[in-house]
Amino acid sequence: MRTRVKICGITRPEDGQEAARLGVDAIGLVFYAPSPRAVDVEQALEISAALPPFVTRVGLFVNAERAAIESILARVPLDLLQFHGDETPDACEGFSRPYIKALRVRPDLDVAAEVRRYAGAAGILLDAFQEGVPGGTGRSFDWAQIPAGLDRPLILAGGLDAGNVAAAIAQVRPYAVDVSGGVEAAKGIKDPQRMAAFLTEVQRVGTGEKTD
Repeated sequence: MRTRVKICGITRPEDGQEAARLGVDAIGLVFYAPSPRAVDVEQALEISAALPPFVTRVGLFVNAERAAIESILARVPLDLLQFHGDETPDACEGFSRPYIKALRVRPDLDVAAEVRRYAGAAGILLDAFQEGVPGGTGRSFDWAQIPAGLDRPLILAGGLDAGNVAAAIAQVRPYAVDVSGGVEAAKGIKDPQRMAAFLTEVQRVGTGEKTD
């Protein structure tokens, strides 16, 4: 099965267009003001309008109020929601959109139990844990902590770049990979060459070529 790719933290229309040209399946728009990759509604509208068909627009939220999410959904054509905070399953539902739930993997986390808890999620994203930081740390985690046989599509994130994504896919076999800092020239500014190299590595491992 082909591994899907999401590039998160898009802040400029030209970066979204280049990601689409390279063949990404989804782009992420961060609606979390403390993030250096945050966008406002006007930026999100501009980026969304620049994308071609069949590129999924994902809105990322961190412990946001329901009214704030609904206000954004009323204006921005988001296809999928990504909850990256401490949201309960109930807090993730009821928006007339599918959602994915991010879990930050720490040594004591029972990944399988958390996946069962978010049974209504369209997919589960696994990211690295760092105290006080909801995501975008640029760190990876021990992929051996991921149990086999999860019944939700798995999106792998956390410190991925062109240098390690092929090995990550070979070991974890995720449904999709999610990258942000690993394809940037600066926070929120994507680098076309790094994006291209990342996509090339994902496609290479998908053909069964050796990863060493």
